[in-house]
Amino acid sequence: MADWSTTPKTFFNRTVVPLFLVLVTPPFAMLFWHVNVELKGSFAALWAEIVQQGLLTLLSQVWLSRIFGTPTAWLLIGTFAVWQLALMKLLPGRQYQSTVTPMGNIPVYKDNGLLSYLLTFVVYFGLSLGLGLFKPGIIFHHFGDILGALNLTALVFCVFLYLKGRYYPSTTDNSHTGNFIFDYYWGTELYPRILGWDIKQFTNCRFGMTGWSLSVVSFAFAQYEIYGTAQWSIILSAALLFIYLLKFFIWEEGYMKSMDIQVDRAGFYLCWGCLVWVPAVYTSPVMFMVHHPVELHWLVALLIFTAGLISIWLNYWADYQRQTVRATGGNTTIWGKKPQLIQATYTTENGQQKQNLLLASGFWGISRHFHYIPEILSAFFWSCATGFGYFAPFFYVIFLTILLTHRSIRDDHKCRNKYGKYWEDYCKLVPYKIIPGVF
Repeated sequence: MADWSTTPKTFFNRTVVPLFLVLVTPPFAMLFWHVNVELKGSFAALWAEIVQQGLLTLLSQVWLSRIFGTPTAWLLIGTFAVWQLALMKLLPGRQYQSTVTPMGNIPVYKDNGLLSYLLTFVVYFGLSLGLGLFKPGIIFHHFGDILGALNLTALVFCVFLYLKGRYYPSTTDNSHTGNFIFDYYWGTELYPRILGWDIKQFTNCRFGMTGWSLSVVSFAFAQYEIYGTAQWSIILSAALLFIYLLKFFIWEEGYMKSMDIQVDRAGFYLCWGCLVWVPAVYTSPVMFMVHHPVELHWLVALLIFTAGLISIWLNYWADYQRQTVRATGGNTTIWGKKPQLIQATYTTENGQQKQNLLLASGFWGISRHFHYIPEILSAFFWSCATGFGYFAPFFYVIFLTILLTHRSIRDDHKCRNKYGKYWEDYCKLVPYKIIPGVF
């Protein structure tokens, strides 16, 4: 959904759409897990169950029976959450500033995401493989109960965020429309913090992204535990995802200056999404592969893995170009040449004059969001290792394509409102949003 400040204030946009998503996505997340793990990836089998049993009966079996989790599920969730919160505070890291907010605030973060990510895996495998305290595939074996418990927790947590933003905001970047449904969905606060912990950095990065990677690696071990071997298909998919998210944490500072952080508020859309939708949907290609072992010739696996690595590198390279230009004030080179830049001036909501550089060279001269292409390709390559006989492993790729296409449109609206004539000049230099010559 678009930025709350630019979305037309209609009953459909402000009530119907948010209410539909709040009501539909939580049960869908559970049904999607059910499809991938218990129905062999078949949506036809899901439909047959709905027709035979009724949707409410099926939801009761799949979701409501797991909504309070199990002691093991809560132990895994609680330990992981406390661990990530502790690492945010205790690990060393340089302080850095994000971009100025609409109200003129400048959020400050600690750059220790990469260390947190790597240390999490070291400890996880030390406790499982080293000390034998649990099997490394434990996350997969309890994933349905984990999702059920997270679903309930995240829905309640978003109520807390709504109330906090209304009555105890952390900054002046907060407001509400008076429409509870929309405010719950979109959020009332841009940068909420509790006892010094940044909520969005925790939900998006440390819990959401680290949990995504840890889950898929656990899934690969689960296949080994169930079948006595792990096929190259699931190994390469889990490895590509681990590297992709390693890249994410190398670039975490850049992410904290992205649209997810700058525009999206801490509400259901963002926080429930990172706490539930990410583990339920983003992990689904590898989740599906656990019970669908596919033998790949080592050469085919190597080709898919190499193509995935190239896509991840191109995505990182594009982000690196933009971050380097901003860090150096444009005093750098892109592909051996001085970058073509537009120095854009804009005004914050509290009247402050600010400047920013719009890059029209390198990947950013090909299209305004060229980096979305290798990101989608990365997802395709870690999904295709199981073959093309099922739709389920490619659901995430399709969802990601729609999400990023929509995000490019949102970003265009945001930048057009923010930079005005400077953005018009930039669009003349770089006319396409994602695919050159097409879109």
